[in-house]
Amino acid sequence: MTDNKLLNQFKNIGVAEGISFLALIFIAMPVKYVLEFPLLVKYFGWAHGALFITYIIWLIRARDEYNWSLKQTALGLIAALVPFGPFIFNKQLH
Repeated sequence: MTDNKLLNQFKNIGVAEGISFLALIFIAMPVKYVLEFPLLVKYFGWAHGALFITYIIWLIRARDEYNWSLKQTALGLIAALVPFGPFIFNKQLH
C-alpha cells in the first residue's frame, strides 16, 4: 500500500465515523425521545457501530504503518469517543 493511501483511508473512515456519531446523537436520539420513534436509533446505531469498529481497525493499521506513539494512538482512540473528535484528530494528522 502506498504511504498516503492508508492514511487517506483512515481519514475518510474517521469522517464517516464522526458523521455517523453526530447523526446518532443529534438526529436519531431526539427523534426517539421527542417523536417516540426509536427505529432510527437502531439503524443509525448499527451504522455507527460498524464504522467505529472499522475506524479502530484502521487506527491500529495506521499505528503499525506509521510507528505512531502510544500517545498518538490513544488520542485517535479518544477522538472516536468524543463528538467532533475524529474531525479534530484528522486535522492534527495534516
